[in-house]
Amino acid sequence: MLQWIKRLFPTAAKEDYSNNMKPEVHEHPENNIESVSKKYLIVGLGNIGAEYVNTRHNIGFKVLDFLAKKESLDFQTVKLGSLAEYKFKGKTFLLLKPNTYMNLSGKAVQYWMEKEKIPLENILVITDDLNIAFGTIRIRKKGSDGGHNGLKNIQAVLNTTEYARFRFGISDEFKKGKQVDYVLGEWSTAENETLPERLETAAEIIKSFGTAGLENTMSAFNGK
Repeated sequence: MLQWIKRLFPTAAKEDYSNNMKPEVHEHPENNIESVSKKYLIVGLGNIGAEYVNTRHNIGFKVLDFLAKKESLDFQTVKLGSLAEYKFKGKTFLLLKPNTYMNLSGKAVQYWMEKEKIPLENILVITDDLNIAFGTIRIRKKGSDGGHNGLKNIQAVLNTTEYARFRFGISDEFKKGKQVDYVLGEWSTAENETLPERLETAAEIIKSFGTAGLENTMSAFNGK
């Protein structure tokens, strides 16, 4: 009977046989999704110039300088700032110190984001915060600028508040009308004694951000 059918419909029989024997192909969704970026932009906010090196407002620069020294990294002068590359556990961290002065930091952030094709969720901005006690750490996935000119400019340039920020507390122990002097003033003797341990923690936060993710980093370090 089968041979009789094949003689009557040779093409159909051949196609049917081929279709029945074709191996089933299972598509894997992950093959159609871009691989997760392994590159991170870590931005330390501060002002350029020797007179600002040890000031409270330059804690962003200080954190990156600490990590660079600890890991024997060199900063290179690049467009809109100084940049060092740090590789850790398969991730690449670009440590950026903008040279645009604090209130124009957004220009440098945007340029290096676009140049290195770094997604917004892989950006961490380190800044000082008057509203929390000295040395206290507060990491957030988004938020307002809190009156900070650096964050304010980044928000304006990127047109979003949804980028991670790492706020380092410098407290608000200044007399009325002395805020600028306090922020641009140097660390006290007591603060300088505590800073090394706090900077060590800050360096661990940067590494955790890239390897453990933002949520885990917030859980592990916030308030410490």
